[in-house]
Amino acid sequence: MTPLRVSIFAAIASLILLAVIFELIRSRRLQERYALLWLLTGGVILILSVWRDALRLFSDQVGIAYPPSALFVLGFLFILVVLLHYSTVISELSERNVRLAQDLALVEERLRIQERQLEKRKQTPPRLP
Repeated sequence: MTPLRVSIFAAIASLILLAVIFELIRSRRLQERYALLWLLTGGVILILSVWRDALRLFSDQVGIAYPPSALFVLGFLFILVVLLHYSTVISELSERNVRLAQDLALVEERLRIQERQLEKRKQTPPRLP
């Protein structure tokens, strides 16, 4: 059985996490698409820490002998999912950076060509008929 002290600590920690998430959403420092994952995780940890039988049942189903360790396993899995998500976001941003740098180089080259053509026109005297 999960010790009451561990359940209380986990419940308080998950409530603090949820409060921080709501504050980050309110202050527009966390986008909704990321907040949903964080809210879901905080909610699951809160439910499992308050509903001790559910935590015991979950840990039995997964094969974890000490139920509070299941909270750490869930936290670890959550961190892995977040890291995977951020890896895909970083990969996409990296590709965008490369494309933007290439586009910028093309625009700069076109600008240089146009400036050279403009300079040539200025240096060439106008033809009289």
